[in-house]
Amino acid sequence: MLHSSTLAATAAFLLSALTPLASAASLVEIKENFGPNPTKAGFFIYVPDVLPAKPAVLVNPHWCHGTASAAFRGSQYATLASKHGFIVIYPDSPHAADDCWDVSSAQTLTHDGGGDSLGIVSMVKWTLSKYKGDASRVFVTGVSSGAMMTQVLVGAYPDIFAAGSAFSGVPFGCFAPAGNNTGVYGYWNDDCAKGKVKHEAEGWGAIVKAAYPGYNGWRPKLQLFHGTKDEVLDFANHGEAVKEWTSVLGLSQTPVTTTPNTPVAGWTKYTYGPNSWLEAYSASGVPHDIRVQENTVLEFFKLNYTSDYFSWGQGSPTGPSA
Repeated sequence: MLHSSTLAATAAFLLSALTPLASAASLVEIKENFGPNPTKAGFFIYVPDVLPAKPAVLVNPHWCHGTASAAFRGSQYATLASKHGFIVIYPDSPHAADDCWDVSSAQTLTHDGGGDSLGIVSMVKWTLSKYKGDASRVFVTGVSSGAMMTQVLVGAYPDIFAAGSAFSGVPFGCFAPAGNNTGVYGYWNDDCAKGKVKHEAEGWGAIVKAAYPGYNGWRPKLQLFHGTKDEVLDFANHGEAVKEWTSVLGLSQTPVTTTPNTPVAGWTKYTYGPNSWLEAYSASGVPHDIRVQENTVLEFFKLNYTSDYFSWGQGSPTGPSA
């Protein structure tokens, strides 16, 4: 595999702000057969001691050179899961050379086609069945390679995920090599990383729509966060991702609102469409090691709500508000 070792710096950054969990619940590895998992991705899960009826599910794929346990320790999501009553799935990359996610193969970029994405979807389905979860409230968020997988899952499985939030990633399909990408797992696309892969909005949109031929159904909401000084995955990828998802969602590329210093000083929030189905945040001066904004993510997903939840199929990018 050809992934850059530079992404290892993300692990050190994210693990610098560890927070102990107050509950007795812990990270547990699921070793039983949980469904189709062609690349043998690992499955770890955090289930709070107290769950409401039909709990929501959050998927949190890790970064390159990371692990499920590092993602568990390196964010607030497990603590927030105990507070608000949702389950967190922490997938573990099967690619030992760099522990990145496969976001390049035809299999992973195709609905029910295989690859890492299918294994993660199997984890979701097993969790929903095991814990009688709410299939309309499944969400995904990640950083770096985890952000790339977030966009893969939202693009290839719009029937599974209600929303996604990606920190320092690249557009869906950007890492796929030119030509036949069947079986090309774990490919490092240097042109994409450097922001050299560019398409018109319609071209990007076509790449996403080709992942699930014939699908004309509801599409998930999405957040995008990116540092303007990203030295690993160039900030140009942020603009390309905005073009891609506005096309997929049928939205104008002109933001409806622009809010400076949100959620922190120096970051600017842009919303697209009348219902803010797409949110894009540019973090001025921030490198690849962007700080995750868990509370902003939870608010977007409404995982911190006790009623008036956001669910799959609710509202639309341009129609009635959710």
